[in-house]
Amino acid sequence: MAEFLDVDGAPLKKPVRTRMPAAERKAEIVNKAIELAAKVGPDRLTTEVLAREVGISQAAIFRHFANKGAIWEAVARRLSEKVRENWKSGGIEKNRQANPLKMLILNHLDTIQQTPALPAILFSRELHAENDKLRGFFVNMVEKFHALIATLIKEQMPADDTGSQISAEDAAWLVLSLIQGLALRWSLNSCNFDLVREGERLLDLQLMCFSSLQRENNK
Repeated sequence: MAEFLDVDGAPLKKPVRTRMPAAERKAEIVNKAIELAAKVGPDRLTTEVLAREVGISQAAIFRHFANKGAIWEAVARRLSEKVRENWKSGGIEKNRQANPLKMLILNHLDTIQQTPALPAILFSRELHAENDKLRGFFVNMVEKFHALIATLIKEQMPADDTGSQISAEDAAWLVLSLIQGLALRWSLNSCNFDLVREGERLLDLQLMCFSSLQRENNK
């Protein structure tokens, strides 16, 4: 009989069915999907492997979720909750004497560093191509994050009466590009550097450029 292996290459164990309230089981499935997405990538994660890693049958997975797409939508909601919680929290250093914009970005990078599945899912072209609802969900999340960054930029670097050389909205897209590019580089390099520390270094350079443009505009 063929032997099936788990994501770490070890022989798969037979499902161990432990009765659990439906809400708890759904949360367990979602959390395991997030964990496995970081290990093997969302495009390679099957419901068969997910079921065995959770310790239930594949049929049991579909008693909680109508299809695989519904699992990814639940994953997206959980990741969104996690991101929003960190947007609102004091984050990695509550007493750090930094501006609110910088704190927001560093807290977001810290969330990514703690949740490697986030960039893996966000940058999965195959996953998004198969699920328009999931893609729309992440587009909405990015747009809300952009609006929040733009608001903080306006508060930090208000334009003078003659107008600014760079709009707060454009500056916010540049900050988002920094985050996404850095997260992609971190993911491609097997998460082998401190994302928050590198992000702080690059963000300081970017904010310095914004301030320089603002000073030139105010001359």
